[in-house]
Amino acid sequence: QVQLVESGGGLVQPGGSLRLSCVTSGISFNLYSMSWYRQTPGMTRDLVASITGITEVTSYADSVKGRFTISRDNARKTVYLYMNSLKFEDTAVYYCHAYLSDNTNFWGQGTQVTVSS
Repeated sequence: QVQLVESGGGLVQPGGSLRLSCVTSGISFNLYSMSWYRQTPGMTRDLVASITGITEVTSYADSVKGRFTISRDNARKTVYLYMNSLKFEDTAVYYCHAYLSDNTNFWGQGTQVTVSS
């Protein structure tokens, strides 16, 4: 059974930091590209950051470049999203996504991040 379990969300003030974690099970983690998406009510689910499996090449949405960092620990089958200098507009539900080139993919259940003063 495949599971992606996110954690680390919460309430943070503008300018603050959070670290999201996504622990996976049931997949050959090191083969999967891993991504973080986010979604606000009534909006599309948008890609925030991704990291490839073997080569660990990263990419970021323009809105988070320089503030967020994605990383992975293949031994722990976990992907992280370090979020710094958080802004009000970063408020969203953040989802973990695992993807293979044959379009096999899985989603986590999401974790809420709220940036508020």
